[in-house]
Amino acid sequence: MTRTVWAWARVLGGAGIIALLLWRLGTSAFLDGLRVIDGPTLAVAFLLGVTTTVFSAWRWCLVARGLGLRLSLRSAVADYYKALFLNAALPGGVLGDVDRAVRHGRDSGDVGRGVRAVVLERTAGQIVLVGVGLTVLLTVPSPVLTQLKAHGTAVAATTTTLLGAAAVVLVTCARMRRGTSRWARAARTGLAEIREGLLARRNLPGVLLASTVVLAGHLATFVVAARAAGSAAPLLRLAPLMLLALLAMTLPVNVGGWGPREGVTAWAFGAAGLSATQGLTIAVVYGLFAFVASLPGAAVLLARALRRAPQAATEATPALPRVALPARVEEAVPEPVAVPVRILAHSGA
Repeated sequence: MTRTVWAWARVLGGAGIIALLLWRLGTSAFLDGLRVIDGPTLAVAFLLGVTTTVFSAWRWCLVARGLGLRLSLRSAVADYYKALFLNAALPGGVLGDVDRAVRHGRDSGDVGRGVRAVVLERTAGQIVLVGVGLTVLLTVPSPVLTQLKAHGTAVAATTTTLLGAAAVVLVTCARMRRGTSRWARAARTGLAEIREGLLARRNLPGVLLASTVVLAGHLATFVVAARAAGSAAPLLRLAPLMLLALLAMTLPVNVGGWGPREGVTAWAFGAAGLSATQGLTIAVVYGLFAFVASLPGAAVLLARALRRAPQAATEATPALPRVALPARVEEAVPEPVAVPVRILAHSGA
């Protein structure tokens, strides 16, 4: 019940944000997002999508192999494309990742470890995004930095609270490492998998490289969207706004990825002295680019469905009873029955 309520809350939250934007800014920004897209920009965005998808799949391979699971890059790319398409086409924005996690876990014989591999893979990307985002937002002039300077006391209190919470988490993890309860064993298993999947010497450089390339690809896609929407702002001014939009995309309240990205981008562009309507148009163009970049996932779904159809038809057809046939025709013909003939001797008269 709680899971169902949370799922509906996520969808309704994203839909509410879109409805609020339509009410405040009208439909022109959404329609302009459709008008400004042309063939060359769409091709560039698609190629950027290919790059980010391949490197994301490679990151998944590294993490999965670190956890002892088999995963080829070819299968990872296909499954990642399918997950991106399902994330974009279905409400919630995470159903595709759930599908690839469970399916890979079943194929590997360990659903739990397959799910944790996907969680760690996505977490690695989020850590790099948050690290780069906070660094840029705290150093480059932006509406966020202005608000932080205007509310220095509140920021200091929030930072202190977060550091205290982190210290509590670290102390709790240290104690659980020596405990014998089920939660302690689970914590030790999780920490061991983090070390093997993310922090191992053979994995960490590749995971960081893949996450950096993926983040650069998303930022480049935002730049293409901004230029397509007519924004001539310099990259240094756009960078914090785009990173803020990417951070908003991590919020679990959306409809197929739509909602927080559009709301935050519109607010950020308006607060930065740019047009809020143009910010919304850029977010819409980025969303359309992301959907087009995920379309190979639809081809993966279709190809796998066509491949499973004959197998399903064969399994649904009832098997005919097997009849044992003789190996040779001669064996089927019964042998003649020998009838004794008694010869009677007749004596002459």
